[in-house]
Amino acid sequence: MVKFYQGTAVITGASTGVGEIYANRLARRGYDLILVARNRDRLIDLADRVASETSRNVEIVDVDLNDRAALAGIEEILEQHESVTLLVNNAGVGTHKPLLDSDIEAMTRVIELSVTALTRLSYAAVAGFVARGEGAIINIPPLVAVSPETLNGVYAASKAFVLAFTLSLHHELAAKGVQMQAVLPGATATEFWQIDSFPLEHRPAGFAMLPSDMVDAALTGFDRHELVTIPSLHAVEAWDAYESVRKIMAPHLSADRAAPHYLTTR
Repeated sequence: MVKFYQGTAVITGASTGVGEIYANRLARRGYDLILVARNRDRLIDLADRVASETSRNVEIVDVDLNDRAALAGIEEILEQHESVTLLVNNAGVGTHKPLLDSDIEAMTRVIELSVTALTRLSYAAVAGFVARGEGAIINIPPLVAVSPETLNGVYAASKAFVLAFTLSLHHELAAKGVQMQAVLPGATATEFWQIDSFPLEHRPAGFAMLPSDMVDAALTGFDRHELVTIPSLHAVEAWDAYESVRKIMAPHLSADRAAPHYLTTR
């Protein structure tokens, strides 16, 4: 059932996997869509299907967000379209290769897409959200954001940035009507796992969640105004403990002298 009009959602990385599911789910929730991805044919097919099934207005923009001119075009959409109420930063590229086996230009593209593009798009969106007193940004840094030992270090570090950026924007903008959510999925059965000869069929049963299940759980968290949603984490108390320790430690991180265990006798 399609709900009443919710405004326009801009979704990056929208042509497949998680982005495709977000497009379907958000249209059914009453959002018009602006779908952003590189693959024009997939975008056209998705837009036609979603529009037919939901009667929502669906526009496509086939661009590479690593191209600064193309990125500026999406920034302009976010700045000028007052109907935009939601930005889903889903575009990303990853690798499982160790740093020394990786191409530095490829690693630079990871940073430009996951850090630079996401930051610029968020910056473009929030001014209008604050002016209108409402709006939301969903960022999707995988769990490597808090488990950097798991995959490539540059990839993990870029996702740690996204998590920190989301937490900071929540602190800055929540009182101004802007909702932030960081979705931290574990392994999800998407094309990501077909790269670098690391297919899911080589992983244990139960290793990866279906994209539809992941997005449905994430949207449940969004409806609850969760700041951080981890769809695959059954032991919720583990994240609560992680956050509690971080917040307990924060007031003690700055002092005018070294901690006693770093002092040496002279």
